[in-house]
Amino acid sequence: MNINEIKKNAREKMKGYCRVCRFCDGVACAGEVPGMGGTGTGSSFRANVQALARVRLNMRTLHGAKDPDITVELFGRKLSMPILAAPITGSEYNMGGAVPEEEFIQMVISGSKAAGTIGMCGDGGNPLFYDSGLKAIEKEGGHGIAVMKPRENDVALRMAERAKIIGAVAVGMDVDGAGLITMALMGQPVGPKTREELEEIISKVGVPFILKGIMTVDEAQLAYEVGAKAIVVSNHGGRILDSTPGVAEVLPAIAEKLKGKITILADGGVRSGVDVLKYLALGADAVLVGRPVIIGAYGGGAEGVKVVLETMAKELKQAMILTGCNDIASIGDHVIYKPQ
Repeated sequence: MNINEIKKNAREKMKGYCRVCRFCDGVACAGEVPGMGGTGTGSSFRANVQALARVRLNMRTLHGAKDPDITVELFGRKLSMPILAAPITGSEYNMGGAVPEEEFIQMVISGSKAAGTIGMCGDGGNPLFYDSGLKAIEKEGGHGIAVMKPRENDVALRMAERAKIIGAVAVGMDVDGAGLITMALMGQPVGPKTREELEEIISKVGVPFILKGIMTVDEAQLAYEVGAKAIVVSNHGGRILDSTPGVAEVLPAIAEKLKGKITILADGGVRSGVDVLKYLALGADAVLVGRPVIIGAYGGGAEGVKVVLETMAKELKQAMILTGCNDIASIGDHVIYKPQ
């Protein structure tokens, strides 16, 4: 099974929901939410891709980085790569439903583990989403991360406890889901979180806690102050608020303030191992991948997810050879071309 076969299979299964474009840039699917596109004009989706494209790399070949080490340690686990599967839900209404929700998330969690990394499960208006994710993580011996929406604290704490019981590596909260009207319509309100609410949740969870959806330095600092183990610099793939900047535009300032104090993850627009290198050079400790993982699952099941992740890992390693980086720790802003 190769990437072209996976894309061909996914294109058939996702017909009417995702075109599986040769290059996924959010242009053809702008405004298709539900669906695979970005919200409104789709500018936030496109901003992620465009911001990464503007980052240029310094090619260096006079060095000793012949066989780079791309392993990392996150949340107490050694991973084969600094690439994780993002929390993804809504197989039926976003992706066409050719793969049932429970099967889809099992493909993501199992395929990620087979590739030597970690997959995340998500949450939504249908309790099946989170339930299926926990079931998939439990099947893989707790090797996964459970991410919930910013629900009321008592609900969030119960959900976090369920993840803890099955041995999940960490739990997280998609704080950028605060404006999801569909959740309220389904009787499951979500909203912004105050400092006090975050402190209550994080102090009681008892496992590493991740805040996903951080796009400003002040909120990254707040996440650190309330005890979050990690943040994900993310605009929710451009699917929540129109007209946001791309993640690559805001990441450097956040990393400058908080690198080394809190684990910094980034997601949005990652299509290759070169994109992974760019986010790492801009200050991320690891990245999350969403849409390519969906294509992998729909086009090849758990094996397809594994192939997608391993392909990105190979591309990252090759890019590190050509930029003189011997391991993940040696990647820095010196990799990025800055015009004089």
